[in-house]
Amino acid sequence: MSTHDVKQAVDEMGRAFEQFKSYHDEALGQKADQSHVDALVKEAQEKANAAVSDLSEKLDSKAGELAALRAAVQRGVGQAGSDMGLDPEAKARKFEGITGQEEGALTPDAVTDYAKAFSGYLRRGEAMPAEVAKAMQVGRDPEGGFWVEPDTDGRIVSKIYETSAVRQVANVTTIGTDALEGPLDLDEPDSGWVGETEDRPDTRSPQVGKWRIPVHEQYAQPRISQKMLDDAMVDVEQWLEDKVARKLARGENQAFVKGNGSNKPRGFLSYDLGDPDGTNWERIPYVETGADGAFSTSNGSGGDVLIDAIYGLKEEYRTNATWAMNRSVEAEVRKLKDGQGNYLWQPDFSQRNGRAILGANIINFEDMPGIASDSLSIAVADWEEAYQIVDRVGIRVLRDPYTGKPFVKFYTTKRVGGGVVNFEAIKLVKFAA
Repeated sequence: MSTHDVKQAVDEMGRAFEQFKSYHDEALGQKADQSHVDALVKEAQEKANAAVSDLSEKLDSKAGELAALRAAVQRGVGQAGSDMGLDPEAKARKFEGITGQEEGALTPDAVTDYAKAFSGYLRRGEAMPAEVAKAMQVGRDPEGGFWVEPDTDGRIVSKIYETSAVRQVANVTTIGTDALEGPLDLDEPDSGWVGETEDRPDTRSPQVGKWRIPVHEQYAQPRISQKMLDDAMVDVEQWLEDKVARKLARGENQAFVKGNGSNKPRGFLSYDLGDPDGTNWERIPYVETGADGAFSTSNGSGGDVLIDAIYGLKEEYRTNATWAMNRSVEAEVRKLKDGQGNYLWQPDFSQRNGRAILGANIINFEDMPGIASDSLSIAVADWEEAYQIVDRVGIRVLRDPYTGKPFVKFYTTKRVGGGVVNFEAIKLVKFAA
């Protein structure tokens, strides 16, 4: 992984976007002159658009790898991503970072002993030696339970962060209780004008409220035959981690977007629509495209709704705004222009993901709906202000060799909550007339 690879992807995307613009402009010209678009031109336009999407995804991946690599080097780890290939000394330094211990607190031998002990727990249910567990333990869950070794816990969490796009931009807090609460200051005092000698009656004092985000439990329960655990030549730990990580990531990501709040986080698409105010704060403002299930073409190419959306945010939020949509919607947005004929979507490598709409970064939330009648397919927000993710400390694993013989079940749980806390900091685009 090198900066050359990233530069090459950047150059490829720039060329692909210029080609897309050329074909799209030709298609628009044909439509204006002949009311239809030549099939070959339309096919070339869609292929060029798909190529830009593919290169954007490729650049996201490479840029992420490079950023992780740089961060790892700065921490002295020497390699980003999986712990596979790290020497014991580097792994010990990484675990110190995970557990919050001082540099040099863990020896390579302690890390190796702990990994072996955890493997014994998975394969044979062997109890962790107290002296080994004590050396690596972060803390204790008030509800009890078995703590996953830091190696496994760290990798599972990092994979959730990589695959759950909401976590990249939202505010994430780790707590030690069952809910996170905070104050709501939405009111203001009354005031009035009086003459020099007139009475000064009492005025109304401002009222304050409270928001609360409880944590919910997500679980996975893969099972492995005892024979496989005894005889497998593959890395059973790694296989189990991958399966659990994918399951937790998919469920968590989906809930942050459209969860209903019942035994799961509440997604930002599940709230009522409308302008939030002091009497009804929990509503999300939105703008309509002016066409049912499409961008309106009555004023240019339909890009006005995006301008209305981002400038509907107050300046403080607009400065840190990020667009969210799935890749199919982004492909349609790429075709939009402003009143001067400039494309609203632009490659912008000063942004985190290398592309922008009206100067704001774009991130793909694949759980958001595609364009359809009345769909809420685009959001723009200062996500750190708008959406709060609450993590309960620790991932727990319970090994159960009894209830599913001859299989061993690994009951894995993670507790997480989420919800919108600042409804002024987000705006939705609704595809409706």
